Amino acid sequence: MLGLVENHSLPRTAAFFDLDKTVIAKSSTLTFSKSFYQGGLINRRAVLRTAYAQFVFMAGGADHDQMERMRAYLSALCRGWNVQQVKEIVAETLHDLIDPIIYDEAASLIEEHHTAGRDVVIVSTSGAEVVEPIGELLGADRVVATRMVVGEDGCFTGEVEYYAYGPTKAEAVKELAASEGYDLSRCYAYSDSVTDVPMLEAVGHPHAVNPDRALRREAIARSWPILDFHRPVRLKQRLPALSVPPRPALVAAAAIGAAAATAGLVWYASKRRTTVA
Repeated sequence: MLGLVENHSLPRTAAFFDLDKTVIAKSSTLTFSKSFYQGGLINRRAVLRTAYAQFVFMAGGADHDQMERMRAYLSALCRGWNVQQVKEIVAETLHDLIDPIIYDEAASLIEEHHTAGRDVVIVSTSGAEVVEPIGELLGADRVVATRMVVGEDGCFTGEVEYYAYGPTKAEAVKELAASEGYDLSRCYAYSDSVTDVPMLEAVGHPHAVNPDRALRREAIARSWPILDFHRPVRLKQRLPALSVPPRPALVAAAAIGAAAATAGLVWYASKRRTTVA
């Protein structure tokens, strides 16, 4: 059980959630692959490869090297994509694709943290074109995500401006704590991946959710709670439980989410031992 309602005479607190396999049952980015295909952003071959990548992700996730290859690949892949088109595609398909794969257990935790007076912050390596709408759907207060440079023509230039991954996530958490007055020793964090250990270490109440093998070992060694989320549920089936209107999001980082929808191409390519551009 979470702590009692916050004493507002004390410093503020927050709960930081990774997104993929922590709050939702799949990769947020790969889930949009068919929608991006229908919008003309990726081809049929890419859709098939991202389906394979989704399987790989669900089976074990991506390690550090794969994530670094992913970053390089995506920076080239998304060059020239119109940002407004990406946002429209995500908005049109968000409820059909994401709503059914939100973990009931995660939605309950978000409710409990809000009831206790804590802010809820989504901290994801995916990009804001995907993460921000999902955060709004969940009622999150803030979003931290990867961003890429957008040119004067409204298209991605292919350059990465901010990569919300590993230690960078922990830095973002600490920066938010400083700007928002959070007492990190009383804050909570949740993730499925060992790459998020720095973020988990930054708070007083870290939790491993559906952890990969490496994170499970860390959690056991550090006596961190291990949570099993396995019941995806549509949010509207939970209403009015989730009827609390979301507070205005103070976005800590933005952009590239759409491109990340084809992240699985990197994993597929690495399996084929091809060279990532």
